[in-house]
Amino acid sequence: MANDAISTALTAIRNGNTTRKAIIEIPATKMTERIIEVLVEEGFIKNAVKRKGNNGKEFMDVSLKFLGKKKDPYIAVIRRISKPGLRIYSNRRQIPKILGGMGIAISSTSHGLITDREARHKDIGGEILCHVW
Repeated sequence: MANDAISTALTAIRNGNTTRKAIIEIPATKMTERIIEVLVEEGFIKNAVKRKGNNGKEFMDVSLKFLGKKKDPYIAVIRRISKPGLRIYSNRRQIPKILGGMGIAISSTSHGLITDREARHKDIGGEILCHVW
């Protein structure tokens, strides 16, 4: 059992894209729910539905997006940046641009989980959780 729910969710998405699964299941926590919401808002994922498991735990069924007949995944790379053993923080001036604005960086800030664009707009920094492109 993994203790890091964020890494578990990102790995499930990465593995689902590799095997071209339409729907994947991830454990639902407040943090993973918000990460999935951000990915849906940015158009990397179709949608997500929260449900209860048999043992009372909550899970999310996440529908992944694919392009064309070859089913190329929308998410080319999803990478965990700040880890439990090494936290990575960024102030408002050092917020990274991912692929010149084509990708996103999801940050945990005092305003909640937001993308790098929103953080620059609100002029706040925070912990960089992951990069997606």
